[in-house]
Amino acid sequence: MSSLKKCFNIRSRDFIHAGEASITVQQLLKQMCIDPALIRRVAICGYEGEMNVVMHGGDGLYCVEINSDRIVLEISDQGPGIPDIPKAMEKGFSTASDEHREMGFGAGMGLPNMDKNADEMFIESVPGSRTRVRMSFFMEK
Repeated sequence: MSSLKKCFNIRSRDFIHAGEASITVQQLLKQMCIDPALIRRVAICGYEGEMNVVMHGGDGLYCVEINSDRIVLEISDQGPGIPDIPKAMEKGFSTASDEHREMGFGAGMGLPNMDKNADEMFIESVPGSRTRVRMSFFMEK
């Protein structure tokens, strides 16, 4: 299989279109006959990352690269950054606003769910500037 890369823009606070990139990637992986369990893990991570950008990050980008041995998701934004990554990785820790909590978000499980479902995860963040999360999912042999 040759490499395929697609990118989608994510707009800050655009709850109307939030999740569309994740759904599009999920549909693409289904068309490619990727293992459903792997698709589920990619979809969970993509959605969690996409929602983090919509709620916290400012405008961003959701990119997927599909290779013969792995799927790579990279979600980046131009938002406020994460001042304390280890704290943000704790289950239940949330910086969601009251408005986001009223909409059902803010349980503090986004980054922990991403870490749990990705085979590899790397977070780079510059407080006051940007965040980039790169996740790899290995294809079953």
